[in-house]
Order: sequence, then C-alpha cells, then structure tokens
Amino acid sequence: MSDASETSTSTDEAKRENPRKVREGLVTSNGMEKTAVVASVDRVRHRRYAKTMQRTTKLYVHDEENTLNVGDRVRIVETRPLSKKKRWRILEILERAK
Repeated sequence: MSDASETSTSTDEAKRENPRKVREGLVTSNGMEKTAVVASVDRVRHRRYAKTMQRTTKLYVHDEENTLNVGDRVRIVETRPLSKKKRWRILEILERAK
C-alpha cells in the first residue's frame, strides 16, 4: 500500500511541473546594464479574416555579462521576476550580428 501512495505522489509532482516558455528573437537594444531588449515575433491567424499576421513583443532579458549586441539572434527562457519588467533570461545565443 505504501508503494502505491509513493507512485501517486511522484505523478502529482510531474503534473504540477509547469514547463518554462522558450522564445526566439532579435536583440533590438542593449543600452541598459545587464539588460537587453529582445523582439519576439509570433505568427497568429486573425479570428475573423483568417489572415496570418505578425505580432512583435518586446521582452526584457537578463544579460549578466553584457555580452549581447544589437542584431544577435537569441533563445530566451521565462524566469522569476528579476525587476519591474524583466522576466526572461538568455538560454543561448543562436547567431551573432555581422
């Protein structure tokens, strides 16, 4: 009986685990200390006209070493709030600006 309760506990923890959002985007600004602005483009279909539109979202990203430059393509991941607007951190740099 104790074995059954242990397995149900582990499955409950797996259900509660919420995977973090991952986005790709282009660095548009790095003027702040340890922060960069990344423009993330999402393609969505219009509800009424069914036309595909592009929506751009500005995301504030934590950049500990100030390594990002404008034009870099990066992958970012959601994290706990680091400041008023900053809720993302760098996962990897996909491509450097030329």
